[in-house]
Amino acid sequence: MTGDESAFEAVVEAVGERIAPDERERERLAEAVAVLRERATDAVADLPVEADLRQVGSTARGTWISGDRDIDLFVRFPPDLPREDLEEYGLEVGHAVLPEGREEYAEHPYVVGEFDGFDVDLVPCYRLDSATEIQSAVDRTPFHNDYVAKRLDPELAGEVRLFKQFLKGIGAYGSDLRTRGFSGYLTELLVLEHGSFRATIEAAAEWHPPVRFDPEDHGRADGADSTPGDAGEQFDDPLVVIDPTDPERNVAAVCAPENVARLQHYARELLDSPRESLFVAERVDPLTADAVREHVRRRATAPVAVRFDAPDVVDDQLYPQLRKSLDGLREELDRRGFDVLRTAAFADESAALFAELEVAERPAIERHEGPPVHVRDHAEGFYTKYADGDDYGPFVDGDRYVVERNREFSTAATFLESDAILDVALGVRVERELRTDYDVLVGEAVADLAEEFGRELARYFDPGP
Repeated sequence: MTGDESAFEAVVEAVGERIAPDERERERLAEAVAVLRERATDAVADLPVEADLRQVGSTARGTWISGDRDIDLFVRFPPDLPREDLEEYGLEVGHAVLPEGREEYAEHPYVVGEFDGFDVDLVPCYRLDSATEIQSAVDRTPFHNDYVAKRLDPELAGEVRLFKQFLKGIGAYGSDLRTRGFSGYLTELLVLEHGSFRATIEAAAEWHPPVRFDPEDHGRADGADSTPGDAGEQFDDPLVVIDPTDPERNVAAVCAPENVARLQHYARELLDSPRESLFVAERVDPLTADAVREHVRRRATAPVAVRFDAPDVVDDQLYPQLRKSLDGLREELDRRGFDVLRTAAFADESAALFAELEVAERPAIERHEGPPVHVRDHAEGFYTKYADGDDYGPFVDGDRYVVERNREFSTAATFLESDAILDVALGVRVERELRTDYDVLVGEAVADLAEEFGRELARYFDPGP
């Protein structure tokens, strides 16, 4: 064993011992699940339909990390039960199991709460024979649980824990639409595919996206005869892992390209220089307003921010809308000649669309080219439109008519403060907030964001891989 190999194994052993739940933790989990199961069984017995209970997720499969406090219980109902009845009975069971729980909503409502120090989700779903028959996205979860549980032994579960902890350390773990990283199920499938944590890391370090895996050799999801290389070809994602339980689904679809690349970068880091710090999420100290102003001066760019009340929706609805709005804003600022260097979106009590511009101000006029003179009908139309105006021209430049007309907005601020911002491709809830009220921060004034978004700004100005 080489020095690097022994160092890698030493790091992995130390991390593995630290993150493995001890016997007392496992006992407490089992005791909590037993009580919750009893409550759920009693509640189900009072319903006018038959239903059963399944524990799913990492605590059911033995891949949970010490300190994780999640218990996921699914109540499965007959497939012919109307959706409104499933929701009603699911909430009835949820509130019986978790009397002080609260309702949350994904594709349909469910109950979450706390019991004996554990965070508990009580989710209704349909009891189906195949994941391809799903009526709700959560219907897949029991099939995922069965597939992984049959293939994992305690040693492989430990390898999965290592991979999860590594992804947490580098900030790429979590399939929520804020993180857009690796889900627990995806990490399990990748370790099953490669056989160990180290083999997974070595493979990731060499990936050339798009990378495709098809654990059950489903072939093409469109039902055509499969040929070598067909698996996942219909998915336009950097990482494709065909769901073993549903060939029409890419388990890695939510993974953003930057998180796939982040895994590759840090996989190489771990192999080249093994160290435990890569398994621990870096704590970021928030920037002060003065520090933000200093960054702005040093960079000599022209930052702007649009700040508004954060829409009252869950993160999985909020962040796609923020990203859509940010993309629309960036596109329009670029189109108007302000040359966007980089953008970011922040959200807490308020939300902010942040753009750092290379150009603070444009000339009062802009060049507008018309058609070539020889394209008579269009050329004459262009000439007539501008001939009697206050613009410079029309004049002939090369083979076409050109005018130099007044620019609508010579600064980004005047554009952002105008109603024209509402013509940008915005998320529906973001547009609603902007129609109500918003503030525009320009230049060093973006430092006002530091009080609420100091950590986000620290990550922005010290971006790292």
